[in-house]
Amino acid sequence: MIQANQLSKQFIRTEKKGKKEEFFAVRDISFTAGQGEILGILGPNGAGKTTLLRMLGSLLEPTSGGVVITDSEGKRITDKQTLKMHIGYLSENTKLYGRFSVREMLTIFGELYGFEKPAIEERIAEISELLQMQGFLDNRVEKLSTGQKQRTSIARCLIHNPDIYIFDEPTLGLDIISSKAIIDFMKLEKKHGKTVLYSTHYMEEAEFLCDRIVMIDKGRIIAEGTPQSLREETETTNLRDTFFAYMEGGEGGE
Repeated sequence: MIQANQLSKQFIRTEKKGKKEEFFAVRDISFTAGQGEILGILGPNGAGKTTLLRMLGSLLEPTSGGVVITDSEGKRITDKQTLKMHIGYLSENTKLYGRFSVREMLTIFGELYGFEKPAIEERIAEISELLQMQGFLDNRVEKLSTGQKQRTSIARCLIHNPDIYIFDEPTLGLDIISSKAIIDFMKLEKKHGKTVLYSTHYMEEAEFLCDRIVMIDKGRIIAEGTPQSLREETETTNLRDTFFAYMEGGEGGE
């Protein structure tokens, strides 16, 4: 389980005339995502999604509030090294090592997580089948297509078999085959009891995939619920119209 408790993050930006201004990228956000659940994080550009995900992934310290992460037995995890073993984080700007083959790179990351070579080889075989990577496992990363690189980035997040996945726009700009492989993976991991936090701009994808949705704007939650409950509340027939209905309502404005 992962729980956000009144999370806020304040930054300082410099205006054109050199004047410094404090602003909140995220303000007082709270929610819980449990085992076997896919939680969608939706919002326009600049809404605070990436900042929120970075705090949830223990990559960014909140200004106030906190994140509670528990293991499968309900015990809270506080040690940072242990947290890394429980979280697989995919950002929009994940960097890959172009001169390595996919297999070599995954092996290196497996070793960094402390796994022995036989266990790494077994895990690579599982992941490559899961994400349909068999055809390019031994190709150099710099030679891969955009979709293949994204699947490789996700594979890197999976190598240590985490309990929680935090994905920031995992299917952005991908072809249909690559997108399907990633979506099928998330649905399968849900069946295995994993927790998935999933940020996307693709409303149809979120409607099809997510158990619950958190919509944010200007750093605040403007709506939360199942796709069906949100549609019913706004009297809309699809999540895209639902999203605009909440945006026009201005519930997230400061």
